[in-house]
Amino acid sequence: MAMPSQSTPTDGAGTGTPLTEEPLEVTRADALAPMFKALGDPVRLRLLSMIASARGGEACVNELTGEFHLSGPTISHHLKVLRQAGLVDSDRRGTWVYYRLIPAALGVMSALLDAGTFLSGG
Repeated sequence: MAMPSQSTPTDGAGTGTPLTEEPLEVTRADALAPMFKALGDPVRLRLLSMIASARGGEACVNELTGEFHLSGPTISHHLKVLRQAGLVDSDRRGTWVYYRLIPAALGVMSALLDAGTFLSGG
């Protein structure tokens, strides 16, 4: 059963233009900031990496918890932050929760940070 869907930061983020081409509008910055803030924590960055690279495209919470010297509730909090930021989605299956990456979220972040034109001098 899927967790209730909520409005996510990607809803107002759009793909837009890279920040090297024009300044961000306030609404887009407000929509994107929670995504970048969520990844500003090393545990959450590592969790996202583990979920994104998991076989089958998803990881069970018990597979993630064992990789850290943190309590289950702490890991659950970090996963909740990633979910609220619109970076991952989850499904409950029995007693376990499975997490998967939301590729569009990374696409939005990647498009914003695309510095190809800036770096090539074009």
